[in-house]
Amino acid sequence: MYAILDIETTGGQFNEEGITEIAIYKFDGHEVVDQFISLVNPEIPIQPFVVKLTGINNAMLRSAPKFFEVAKRIIEITTDCVIVAHNASFDYRILRTEFRRLGYDFEARTLCTVELAKKLIPEQPSYSLGKLVRALGIPMADRHRANGDAMATVKLFKMLLEKDTEKTIIKDFIKLEIEKGIAPKLLDIVAQAPTKTGVYYIHNENGTLIYIGKSRNIKKRINQHFTGTNIKSKKIQAEVFTVTYEETGSELIALLKESEEIKVNKPKYNRSQKKTIFPLSLYAEKDKKGYLNLKLQKTDGRKKEITSYGSLQEGKNALFFITDKYKLCQKLTGLYVTKKECFQYKIKECDGACIGEITPEVYNARVQDFITDYSFENKNMILIDRGRTVSERSAVVIENGVYIGYVFYDLNYQITNIEILKNIIIPMQNNRDVKSIIQNYMRKSKSLKVIHF
Repeated sequence: MYAILDIETTGGQFNEEGITEIAIYKFDGHEVVDQFISLVNPEIPIQPFVVKLTGINNAMLRSAPKFFEVAKRIIEITTDCVIVAHNASFDYRILRTEFRRLGYDFEARTLCTVELAKKLIPEQPSYSLGKLVRALGIPMADRHRANGDAMATVKLFKMLLEKDTEKTIIKDFIKLEIEKGIAPKLLDIVAQAPTKTGVYYIHNENGTLIYIGKSRNIKKRINQHFTGTNIKSKKIQAEVFTVTYEETGSELIALLKESEEIKVNKPKYNRSQKKTIFPLSLYAEKDKKGYLNLKLQKTDGRKKEITSYGSLQEGKNALFFITDKYKLCQKLTGLYVTKKECFQYKIKECDGACIGEITPEVYNARVQDFITDYSFENKNMILIDRGRTVSERSAVVIENGVYIGYVFYDLNYQITNIEILKNIIIPMQNNRDVKSIIQNYMRKSKSLKVIHF
C-alpha cells in the first residue's frame, strides 16, 4: 500500500512550521481505497505569502481540529504504507516534526515523485507539480490546496508506475512486504486478484520476478497456475511469495506489455517466450512466371516478412481468409498443392492466375493491396481501444511505421496534442514480435478504432 499525501503549512523558520491542511490517499497501486482530508489548526499565525498562495487564512482554521486530534487517523491510514509525495523529504520532515512534538517517533519508507519523474520522464523543463502535470495533460483542481495537490500526485504516481517497465518501484515495495516475513497463502493471492484484463507478475520470496503472464481474466489465470499439475506450475507454486498485477483494459496492451517485460526482466519460467513468439511468417516471392506467391514459412530474421503467426493452424486459417478477401488463388498461396488449376477455379471462385488466364500485373496488384493493408511502413497511426475504466481509453502509437509505445488517457486533447502525447506515452521497443502482435490484433478485433495522422 502507498499513502500518497500533500501537506500545506504556515511557512516560517525551518522546523517551526505548523500544518494547516493535510490530504492522504491510500492507494493499492490500482485505485484509492481510503482517504483522509482535513484542515488543521496550527496554533500559530500563517505567513502572509502563504495565505496568498493557498487561500487558507487564520480565520478558516480557528474551528479546525488541532494536530493531536487528527494524529491517530494519520497513523491509522499510513501504517504499513510507503509514503509518496511530490518532494517527499519536505512532507515527511513536517510530519515527523509534528509527531515529535507529541512525543511520538513517526517512521516510514518514502518515495518522491520528483525523483521518480526525473528518472522515468526525463528532459522535462520543470518538475514542479503544477508544470509537470500540465505537461502530462493530467487535469488538476485546487492547486496549492492539499486535496488538489494530493490527487494530482496520485494520478502522476499511477503514470510513473506504468512507465516503470523494469518494475523497480514494485520490487522495492515487495521487499517491504518480505521484511514482515508473512507470505500470503495461494488462496489469499487468488482471492485478491481481479477478474479483469491485464498483466500479472509472480514474485519469489526475494522479490524477484519468476513469471510474467497476461490474461483477459487475471484471477482465473492465476488460479490455473496454482492448481496446475505440470512441472512449471508446481515450481511456481513452490516458489511464489506474492503476485502483483496491472490492469490494462485493452487486450492489445496486455499482449504488448507481456512481450516487452519478459524481454526486459527475463523471468526464469518464461523461457519459451524469451525467443520469438511468432515462429511462422508470411513472405511474398515471385515465381518463374512473374506471379507473387504468398508463402507461410518458418520465421527467418534475414528476410522481410509481411506478418507472422503463433502456430501453423493460425497461419493457415489467416491465409484462407486473406485468399478469400483479396480474391487470390489458393495454389499461389500454398493452400492447394497441384500442378494444374486450383479447386477454386473449377467452382468459378478463382479467375485463373493458377493457369495464366489473368496477367501477373493484375494478380500482383491484389497481392500488393494485401501487403499495403498489413504493413506499417511509413504509416503514422493511433490504435484506440478500451481503457481500464469506463471514462478511460487506451492508444497504441505507431510513428513512421515504428511502434513507439502506448498510453492511457481520459481527455481527447491528451491524444491530439503531440507534445502532451510524447510526455505521457509509455515508450516500448519495436521488434518483430510487437509488429506481429499488433497485426494479429488488428485483424481479429472489432472494437479497435484506427486514426491516421
